[in-house]
Amino acid sequence: MEKIIQDAESRMKKSVANLKEELATVRTGRATPALFDRITVEYYGQQSPLNQVASISAPEPRLIVIQPWDKSVLGEIEKAIQNSDLSLNPVNDGKVLRINIPPLTEERRKEYIKMAKNTAEQAKVAVRNIRRDANESLKKAEKNGDISEDEFKKGEEKIQKLTDKYVEEISKLLEAKEKEIMED
Repeated sequence: MEKIIQDAESRMKKSVANLKEELATVRTGRATPALFDRITVEYYGQQSPLNQVASISAPEPRLIVIQPWDKSVLGEIEKAIQNSDLSLNPVNDGKVLRINIPPLTEERRKEYIKMAKNTAEQAKVAVRNIRRDANESLKKAEKNGDISEDEFKKGEEKIQKLTDKYVEEISKLLEAKEKEIMED
């Protein structure tokens, strides 16, 4: 029974960690290198994550500076950013890319909040699916005589508590992201 619960908790933690990564890439009015985590660049014939071919820094709240380790990839980085869904235009000075992060319009903020809510809802669904899987495993174990009815009930309670805990954590992450998107 403990193994089923530990497995469920481990999977729920992964769902929350995945959500954190997803939310980090949702744009806010503030400059953050995490915005570029999903961007890949053609480098020597293969797609490489941007952060593996350049350093990405935010020296000011509304400015990102991307400095490639190999200057020959600067044009590719510029193209990748322009083709991304970030709606940003890098300024190329031949050595680095400077990207001004414009303040978000009210409409864009609402769009990003909607995206964040959808992502959070998917994470909640994932956690609930993990709960269902764990409960089914407990039922099987009870049916097979591996655990008693009391152990089954305790297991179900523990799994429900885990579910509540991680759904609450997801809600807090979403709330924090909404605040971040709305602040200027």
